[in-house]
Amino acid sequence: MCAQEKYEVIVVGAGHAGCEAAVASAKMGVKTLLVTPNLDHPALMACNPSLGGPGKAHLIREIDALGGIMGINGDAYTLQGRRLNTGKGPAVQALRAQIDKNSYQRGMKYILERQPRLYLREAAIEELLVEGNKIKGVAARHGSTYLADTVVLSAGVYLNAEIFVGHHYYSGGPGNQSASCGLAHSVVSLGFQSDRLKTGTPPRVYCSSIDFSSLSPVEGEINAGTFSFENKQRLFEQVPCYLTYTNEGTHELIQDNINFAPLYSGLIKSKGPRYCPSIEDKIVKFPDRNRHPIFIEPESKESEEMYLQGVSTGLPEELQQKFLRTVPGLENAIISRPAYAIEYDYFPPTQLETTLQTKKIKGLYFAGQINGTTGYEEAAAQGLMAGINAALQCRGEEPFVLDRTEAYMGVLVDDLTTRGVTEPYRMFTSRCEHRLLLRHDNADMRLTEKGYRLGLVGEERFKMFLDKKERIGQEKEKIYNFRITPTSPVNSALEKMGFTPLSQPQTLQELLKRPEIGYSELARISREMEGPELTGEEEVAREVETEIKYEGYIAKQQASLNQMRRMESKKIPPELDYDSLTNISIEARQKLKEVNPRTLGQASRVEGVTPADISALALYLERKART
Repeated sequence: MCAQEKYEVIVVGAGHAGCEAAVASAKMGVKTLLVTPNLDHPALMACNPSLGGPGKAHLIREIDALGGIMGINGDAYTLQGRRLNTGKGPAVQALRAQIDKNSYQRGMKYILERQPRLYLREAAIEELLVEGNKIKGVAARHGSTYLADTVVLSAGVYLNAEIFVGHHYYSGGPGNQSASCGLAHSVVSLGFQSDRLKTGTPPRVYCSSIDFSSLSPVEGEINAGTFSFENKQRLFEQVPCYLTYTNEGTHELIQDNINFAPLYSGLIKSKGPRYCPSIEDKIVKFPDRNRHPIFIEPESKESEEMYLQGVSTGLPEELQQKFLRTVPGLENAIISRPAYAIEYDYFPPTQLETTLQTKKIKGLYFAGQINGTTGYEEAAAQGLMAGINAALQCRGEEPFVLDRTEAYMGVLVDDLTTRGVTEPYRMFTSRCEHRLLLRHDNADMRLTEKGYRLGLVGEERFKMFLDKKERIGQEKEKIYNFRITPTSPVNSALEKMGFTPLSQPQTLQELLKRPEIGYSELARISREMEGPELTGEEEVAREVETEIKYEGYIAKQQASLNQMRRMESKKIPPELDYDSLTNISIEARQKLKEVNPRTLGQASRVEGVTPADISALALYLERKART
């Protein structure tokens, strides 16, 4: 028996969740061990080599605002950046970036190795060690035992994972790594309910085998922005992506061989991500579509491999080769890594508290895809929250919970722990009721002070935030206080600039509410009217402009948010006997017992609980409070 080593937090798995959890707890002064089967693969991008997009980029900005590391590392290795939804409102605009996946991994390892109080260990964990209802540590396959007060389990899609290629299947995980079967059995033996989900990945092909002359380039944007508030826009050569399409020949070939797809042969029975289906699933479910897009994306500057987004498949390799060669530009494509489907265990997240601590075992936290989510960003957000709460528990402090009125991270955790999942969960802006308040650009205004109090945001970073906050306040003061009177010279000047003349005195703030006047036009008007010099700092200008232009909508959402907060403030005793509430439906009682919500607001979002049930519960809580 190897000597036992003692830590305060152990993080199992060094994916995107594990890396955030480990760095967060170590930053908070807690002795932390990050243990993973392969130390060369931290934050492995096993699927799409990209970060961000609506909802997902919001999560990255919030992770960064709290002091996490995904945004900083992503900015350092961006190959191409684009700002999406610029023709829509600010609530749904977001950065999406192609990432150099190889450099991203090395950059993450560099961060991990230099983080004080964080220790790295290469080992495959086979067992969770528990005494009573309290976690005590973990045991590795090679016989070592590591003890800790808390454990964050972030094992990704490796638990009892099986790879499917056509009719062939075998035990294994992404990146040609081993499945984690012993650990999965250990968790189930502790009484946790498990289920299965499915995902997949497309083939990779060699760049030199692609005919780019027949493809449409998708270029990046120089000023798309950054994921981290700490970083200014860096200048780099934007690497293009390319667009092509499947065709009727592709579809006919796949349809004729659909029985070779594990999803349709009956080998795979679990659900996959509805919004990212395999190519065979697209063809079966959308028979009227005569083509589907394929985005050809670089994986790394140091690699010839290209990622084919849009053709995830579980078909045999020879059929993958055949259907790719029906696609323009890919007629001579040579596959370097065949596509595969993967099925794996996850643990329904209604078994978790909102801190991501399990309800059954004190000190044990689940984070990432083992909670039924999909995507690097969703995993990283959960990892950060679990790492923070594990560290706080070690320090004997109150847990840290963001509710859905404060952050997308709050929406994510609340959705998982209250509603559970029936398919891989992905973050969308549509999931957030107050998305105009929880924008991509104002995550630091919402969360950086919280990160500073937790010890995740350093003094220098916090000073940068305070300076920015002060500049925003000063800019607003200029705009709200400078008033323009409608004299003949003033109106004449406005008409020359192409703007409607004034009929009554107006402040710069009121002028900015006009649809045709943006911040640059407002700065020009202010100069012409000998008003204050407005900022040229894009970040400050965008924040001020959004708040002023959408002031009415923001006020309405704020009123709705206040109402929701009143519901969230009504606490439900954890020991409440729901069976005694006979004026609530049987289904509602069963669901509420399963979730055990902490507030009336959370109870209202439990599936199967009606407004009538909530009214009855609210009345009961009010009577109980009086007595």
